[in-house]
Amino acid sequence: MPNAKVDVVGLGLNATDTVMTVREFPALGGKERVVASSMQAGGQVATALVTCRRLGLKARYIGKVGNDQAGCLQLTSLRREGLDLAHVRVVRGVPNQFGYIIVDQATGERTVFWDRDARLSVQPEELKPSAITSARLLHLDGCDVEACLVAARWARRAHVPVVADLDTVYKKVETLFPYIDYLIASANFLPAVTGHADPCKVLANMAREYRVRVPGMTLGRDGALVYQAGRFYYSPGFVVETVDTTGAGDVFHGAFIYGLLAGWDIQRTLDFSNAMAGLNCTVLGARGGIKSQAEAARLMATGGRHVNPAYRNGLAPVKPLRPASSASARHRV
Repeated sequence: MPNAKVDVVGLGLNATDTVMTVREFPALGGKERVVASSMQAGGQVATALVTCRRLGLKARYIGKVGNDQAGCLQLTSLRREGLDLAHVRVVRGVPNQFGYIIVDQATGERTVFWDRDARLSVQPEELKPSAITSARLLHLDGCDVEACLVAARWARRAHVPVVADLDTVYKKVETLFPYIDYLIASANFLPAVTGHADPCKVLANMAREYRVRVPGMTLGRDGALVYQAGRFYYSPGFVVETVDTTGAGDVFHGAFIYGLLAGWDIQRTLDFSNAMAGLNCTVLGARGGIKSQAEAARLMATGGRHVNPAYRNGLAPVKPLRPASSASARHRV
């Protein structure tokens, strides 16, 4: 049944990554020998959904893959994970989205080079409402903005909450904001969009201007910060032996979705998401270190934290939201 009930439906990117490990990232114009290389499945939404599946949720992926070797690897990976792929389209004669990921062995940090053929874009007319409204939650990355906007509108009308992982300033991506319930963006995304450098001002602005219910951002090793109902919540990152940071944000979002659907409070959800993201960093590849809920719970109970005092001590309640401006109100359903 292509539109059977699922816990989460995701619309967005998949990618096939060539992961290359070097002892240290060279300076511009330099050379460095590759220690190890492998081809692995990744991508923002696809990896978040795989995380959801491994945590026991039913997940549906909506997207496109190329029909090359990389696309076949991605599709095989998603099928093996048990995702509902009834709304995935294989595009003939098109290479799958790819990434070349250089991992610095000394720090575990990665540098990504990528490309995506325009023919892999999902068009609004290719979507089916029932594929969205038969889920308990919709997850987006904003890549194909028009398609994401249509899906988010359907979700809003059906009272399906929308989670978004935004890290690239796509054209017109701001039109999505009023339809997002939980916007957990990368640390660089919201400052670039709003013009505010202060994370607290950025998040308060998203709540006021766009009525995002829970705006937030991931902060790398510092963890994550969100704003909900006039209060900030900060969760420091966990101390782990970092091998590769690839996919940490994607796994964070999958775990965040799990916590929301489990009915956890926001602090527990953030801590769990940080633990899952941290554990994923201990193994090479976007999905290499996706662990169990029990393993995340052990890290939460015993692990050290990268506490940033600027977030722990500097957070104060923000004034209640003012009435929506006419510009903001026009974006509401």
